[in-house]
Amino acid sequence: MTVEEITRNAIKALLYEVVTNPKPGLVDPVDVGSHPDMNVYLFIDSSLSLKSYFRQAAKIGADFSGQDLRQMFEQLRQAGIKAEEAMFTATNSVNTHKGAIFSLGLFVCASSYCQNSHQDEFEVIQQMTKGLVERDLGKKKDTAGEKQFLQYGKGGVRAEAEAGYPLVRDVALPFLAQTKGELNARLLDTLMKIVSEIEDSNLIKRAGNIEVISWAHNQAKKYLALGGYGTQAGKHFMLELNSIFKEKNYSLGGSADLLIITSFMALQRGIL
Repeated sequence: MTVEEITRNAIKALLYEVVTNPKPGLVDPVDVGSHPDMNVYLFIDSSLSLKSYFRQAAKIGADFSGQDLRQMFEQLRQAGIKAEEAMFTATNSVNTHKGAIFSLGLFVCASSYCQNSHQDEFEVIQQMTKGLVERDLGKKKDTAGEKQFLQYGKGGVRAEAEAGYPLVRDVALPFLAQTKGELNARLLDTLMKIVSEIEDSNLIKRAGNIEVISWAHNQAKKYLALGGYGTQAGKHFMLELNSIFKEKNYSLGGSADLLIITSFMALQRGIL
C-alpha cells in the first residue's frame, strides 16, 4: 500500500467518525452534542488540514531504517506538534483532533513501516512508545491526562499506546469485522462496544469523577444487548442516551479516537 493510499484511509477514518450518528455527546451532522463550540463543518476543515501531516507520518514510517523505533516515534512527535498548529489554525483554536493527531498518527506511521517489515501495527506501536507513560506523566500537573494519572493512576492514551492498543486489536476491530449491514449502524455499534470497555479520559474529565466509567459501561452494554442501532429498541435507547449526555455535558472523546483508529485499521485490512 502506498503512502498516498495510507494517507487517504486516514482522512476517510476521520470523516467516517464525524458523520456517524447519533453519537452520545459527540459532534455529528445532526447534532453538536456536548460541544457548542464545534460542528460537523469544523471537523471537515480540521480533517483536511491534517492531510499533509498524515502523508508525512506515512513517509516517516516508510523511510525509517533504524533499529530503535522510539526514534521513529520522536520524528512523528515533532511532525505532530506542527500538525496541532495547522489544526488550531483551521479551527480558530478549537481542539477537534488533538487525540487523533497522536493515535491516528501512530497508526499511519506504523502501518507504513509495516509495508516493509513482517510485524503488525500493534507490535510496532508498542516498540515506538516503550516507556512513554513513565517519560510523559507523573511529573507535571498541566494537562488533564497528567492530573488523572496522579489522581487515579490512569495512563490514558499513552498507556493504551504503550500496550499496543489492546482494546482496538482484541475488541473493536474483531467486533467491526463481524458486523453486517449499513455502515452507520456498524460504526455506531462499534463505538458503543468501545464505550463498554474503555476508561475514557475525556468522560472522566467532563464528569469530574471516575465512577462515571462503570455507568457508561453499563449503558453501552444495555444498548448492545438491545440489538444495537439495527433495532427500534436500540435506536430509541441511543437517542435517550444522547439526551442524557448533553444534559450532563458528558463527552466520549477518547472513545471517538479509538473508533477513528479502528476504522483506519479496518480500511487498511479491507474490512470496510
